[in-house]
Amino acid sequence: MLGMIGFDAVWIDMEHKDFGYDTLAQMTLACRATGMDPVVRIVKDGYTSVIRPLEAGAAGLIIPHCMSPEEAAKIVRWAKFAPEGLRGVDGAGVDGNYIMMDLPQYVKDANRETFLVVQIEDREAVECVEEIAAVKGIDVLFVGPADLSQSYGVFPNFDHPLILTAIDKVAEAATRHGKWWGIPVGSVDHAREMIGKGARFLAHGAEVIVLTEGFRAIKDRFDALRKDLAKGGES
Repeated sequence: MLGMIGFDAVWIDMEHKDFGYDTLAQMTLACRATGMDPVVRIVKDGYTSVIRPLEAGAAGLIIPHCMSPEEAAKIVRWAKFAPEGLRGVDGAGVDGNYIMMDLPQYVKDANRETFLVVQIEDREAVECVEEIAAVKGIDVLFVGPADLSQSYGVFPNFDHPLILTAIDKVAEAATRHGKWWGIPVGSVDHAREMIGKGARFLAHGAEVIVLTEGFRAIKDRFDALRKDLAKGGES
């Protein structure tokens, strides 16, 4: 449905949601059928948690709580084939057209098209964000304001000067190293502000928000109808 509407990508969250790789594979197939990129935030649980979403068809990975350039480099090593990394070669998944793709071409395409996003959502990561941004193979630095505000001890004040300064530091590091940076945005005005700071990877909305707002709107309309009918009965 989202792909048919025309969204560029959808964020599929495995960090906070309870579903497995079999369900993920169905979701990525639906995305690919409509030309929409499936971007998966992984369960941060070692090598397998990096390669399995890719083999299930993820176009990109979001790595939560990246804490150091060493960790960022390890993610690249796991997610990319040689010579950029040492990802294990399979090719039997959807990303390799179920072994019907020429293997050298599969490896070349995967290295070129797979993008990696590291989340900067801890004070320690902000302090070494320059070094993280310099890691070859990392494409996007993505600020996580909620956890970042926890790390700085100012939760839930996402507009605290410490958080705004951290966001600027991430933006500047990304720009210096030719990387994109991004952040969740709550409105068009917020998006415009972040784009003005150079952000190019914006996340907005979630299915739980859409469902809650949609069903609440339906209830409000029919509650109003019920009140009108009750008033009519009184007269």
